[in-house]
Order: sequence, then structure tokens, then C-alpha cells
Amino acid sequence: MKKNLFFTVLLLPAFMMQSYAQAGKADKALLAKADATLQFAARQYKLMMTHVPDSLLPRSTSKDGSLMTSNSGWWTSGFYPGTNWYLFEYTKDPAFKNEALKRMALVQKEQYNTHTHDLGFMMYCPFGNALRITKDTAYKSILLTSAKSLSTRFNPTVGCIKSWDHGAWKFPVIIDNMMNLELLNWATRESGDKKFAEIARIHANTTMKNHFRPDYSSYHVVDYDPATGAVNERKTHQGLADSSAWARGQAWGLYGYTLMYRDTKDKAYLEQARHIANFILDNPHMPADLVPYWDYDAPDIPNALRDVSAASVAASALLELSRFTNKADGKRYWNAAEKMLASLCSPAYLAKEGENNDFILMHSVGHLPNKSEVDVPLTYADYYFIEALLRYKQWAK
Repeated sequence: MKKNLFFTVLLLPAFMMQSYAQAGKADKALLAKADATLQFAARQYKLMMTHVPDSLLPRSTSKDGSLMTSNSGWWTSGFYPGTNWYLFEYTKDPAFKNEALKRMALVQKEQYNTHTHDLGFMMYCPFGNALRITKDTAYKSILLTSAKSLSTRFNPTVGCIKSWDHGAWKFPVIIDNMMNLELLNWATRESGDKKFAEIARIHANTTMKNHFRPDYSSYHVVDYDPATGAVNERKTHQGLADSSAWARGQAWGLYGYTLMYRDTKDKAYLEQARHIANFILDNPHMPADLVPYWDYDAPDIPNALRDVSAASVAASALLELSRFTNKADGKRYWNAAEKMLASLCSPAYLAKEGENNDFILMHSVGHLPNKSEVDVPLTYADYYFIEALLRYKQWAK
């Protein structure tokens, strides 16, 4: 028995290394297109640097066609400096590093913000990338403070981090919140304090239990009773209807459970990510180019608006998921991500140089029911698109 146990333990690391080593075969044409697109993206963001006000961050395009900006407290504030870090990593051009640092100086105070669940987006995208790329340990204390601030929103009775402090909800939790767990997992690895990762796991488990339908589509908002942890209602906020599958919400879930598997090796998260991926890819309303309609249940399909941001997030997640799963599924997820990226690199979605307020991608949908950010560029669509292109270049073989 001891011999068998030893044999199992000995083999486990090799298996885990193999799971990381899996990658799809490179499409040489797409690799070339990825390079051309990254070079284009660098030129676009060089232009953007010149006209974003010093005290603000780019967000989208306004209804009058002008650049829409935000202050550091808006949930998307970390994506622009994060994208600049990715472009610095690709080009080695110090202009991108300088721009990232300039905008991070605006965002840095948000480490103390306890009124948002979005600190993963706001802080880990820029400061996490800065730490990874520069190895400057000064960023660690900022990120640890951010993780502590995010942790204050956790209710152990509910088993979740509260998403919003506004609206008529009692304790709303949105599927987007899965994306902010990466910061907590990092904080435990860095500090040795297990509470951060424990909060992330409990949140992921509660969300897995209550956010998903039998077909593994996700509700957008689940409102809980903060005193008992009971589910009050399951609703949408940005999707078509409470019962519909809002496209970006499905992508957030896919990415979130993929990163939870990467950080924990808990196979329940891998299976959840696979189920979500299959729901997305098997959906009868998925267009042939794999750039989703803004909601998979939109009534005006095939004329419904596309959401490029959902495709960007899903493509990045599928590339990573393909490395963790079995060979057949891995090939399927990799090939789907390739098709998404090829579509996003095409003139149908890629902006023309010097246009689109110098964002990279066109045709995202932020909040259609509220008539906000409809069929416009979005800063996070660019971020996850560049991330996906860099992942493709790194992992293709």
C-alpha cells in the first residue's frame, strides 16, 4: 500500500506538468496575423496616449462619437494601464511602460476602496502585470492592501463577496465577480495567509451552486438574504431577461472557473469550466465566426448586435482551458479560440488605424437594456484581446 501511495505521489507532478504543457498546434497564418495585429494595437495606443486627459482613463466611445473617459473609481480603470503593460511586454517600447505607470498613479488609491467588488479588475490587471513584468516588489503591498479591501465585502453566512451597494437588492452577487478571485488567490500565495484563498474558494463554490442552470448557462445576478444566506431571487441587469444567457456573463464564468482551476487544481472547477465552454460552443445561436450576439437569447438573431468583449474574454479563457483538459477537448477549445481570434483580427471587428478613438476593437455591448455603451469599443475588450493574442503566441507550438 505504501509503495502504491509513493508511486501515485511520484507521478502526480509529472501529470500536472503535462497538463500545463498541452497546447494547440500553431496556425502560421494566424501567428503572422497576431503579430501584425499587436503591432497595429501598439500604434493605436501610441495615438491614444496623446489625447487621453492626464487625470482620466479611457473607457469607451460616447454617443456623440467622442472619447468616453472615467475616473479611477470606475470599475474599468485598471484595463488601460494593464493593456499598456501587455504592449510593453510585446514591444519593449518604454513609452508603454511610462504610460502604464502614469495611469497607475491615478488608480493606486483604489487599493483602499471597500465599496466595490471590482478590485481584481482595477488593481490586479495593472499592478499584477507590473509585478510580473518588472519584478518590482513595491507592487506587492499595494496588491495585498487591495486583497484586504476586497475581503471586507465577504459575508460568511452567504458565502460570497457582495457585488454592489446600490439598487433594491439585499446582497447582490454577479457572475462577473468570479474574475476578481485571482487577486485573492495571489494574496494567499504571497502572504501565506490562507483566508484570502479560502474566501475565493467559498465564493466560487457558492456561485457554482446558485448561479448556474442545468444547461450550465449562468444567471447574471443572484440576490441573497445576508442574514440567512438564502437566495432571494435570480435576475439579470445587463442581459435580455432573467432567464436569458447574457453573452459576456457566460464568458466571465468560463474565465473565472478556468483561473480557479489553475490556482487550486480542484477538478470541480475544471469540470465547471468545461461545462460552460461547451454551453458556449454548442449554443445553437452562436454565429459561425464565434463572435457572440450580446445575449444568446436575443430576439432579433441573426440581426442582433455582437459583443466583441464577450469573444475576447472567451478566447483568452479557452486558450488556457485547452491546456488543462483532455486532448480531444483541448483541441476543440484551442481551435475555437483560434477562430474567435481570426474573426477579431478581421476588418469586421478590428478598427482602422487612427479611428475608433484609438481603441483596437469595435462592436462591443456594455449595457444594452440601459442603452449604455452599445455597439462601441470597450477598454476591457481590448485588454482581453491583447492578452489572448499574447497567450496564443506563447502557447502555440
